[in-house]
Amino acid sequence: MKTKDWFTDWFNTPYYHTLYKERNDDEAQLFMKNITSFLNLPKSTHILDLPCGKGRHSVFLNSLGYKVTGGDLAANSIKSAKKFENHTLKFKVHDMREPFNNKYDAIFNLFTSFGYFEDDKEDILILQNIKNGLNKDGFFVFDFLNAEKVKLNLVTKETKTVDAITFNIKREIKDGFILKHISFFTDGKNHCYTEKVKYLDLEKMTSFFKKVGFTITKVFGNYNLDNFDSKTSDRLIIIAK
Repeated sequence: MKTKDWFTDWFNTPYYHTLYKERNDDEAQLFMKNITSFLNLPKSTHILDLPCGKGRHSVFLNSLGYKVTGGDLAANSIKSAKKFENHTLKFKVHDMREPFNNKYDAIFNLFTSFGYFEDDKEDILILQNIKNGLNKDGFFVFDFLNAEKVKLNLVTKETKTVDAITFNIKREIKDGFILKHISFFTDGKNHCYTEKVKYLDLEKMTSFFKKVGFTITKVFGNYNLDNFDSKTSDRLIIIAK
């Protein structure tokens, strides 16, 4: 029997949302404003936010006037996001490895939500699904960590206390993956999860994009849309068509 993927379990726990609850909404909103403005997206644009988590990017994009669909594998997150639905904002459970039934004008893959799989073929399949899910002149926005900077500045150990839970975090780069081991004690027991994201730098992502027929039109290094620098940029943001 195939073991469950790490993200299926971890993203569905309340602890995942506790650990990351201080994620900066201002920063996320600034990025959404900057990118929609840079792409000059008309208000009639239908955007797919995939995976959407609890929908924070989707809700904000919708408030800017866009029609938005959010898809995510974590049923708990979708249940939570559904309370924000309106006639131009919908959420559904969707696995990125499955093709889409609809076509979209833009697809956003945000906040390092890629590179979860051992086999490159699975990552390439996801990109193929995204390519097939775009309308003819549609844009793909890919927002990932900058692997090279992570490697240069790896914080191997860290402790973070949120809502009276102390999270012990250990990071390592091993076998082509950036690993983040998270352990904590709460509700009477010890919990351990590992986040596992492939070490994907610009060169490797470029080769993935080429394989599915994407053309990269722009590469940015942060949410202010400054140029990408492999040593110093916080993010690897790729725009493709």
